Amino acid sequence: MPKMKSKRGLMKRIKITGTGKIIRGQAYCSHLAPHKTTKQKRHLMKSAQVHKTDYKRIKFLIIK
Repeated sequence: MPKMKSKRGLMKRIKITGTGKIIRGQAYCSHLAPHKTTKQKRHLMKSAQVHKTDYKRIKFLIIK
């Protein structure tokens, strides 16, 4: 049986830190920005950590 390929689309969207945490980008900031406040857009620029309940599912998708 061949090796499982990692999901390249997911690999481009996340980053794994040195301690093993998974960092992702925020949603709701790509378009329809004029009605959002400056503060809201500024906070959405920051990256966020993946929730611990999603770790198992994501680890399975990024196995090389």
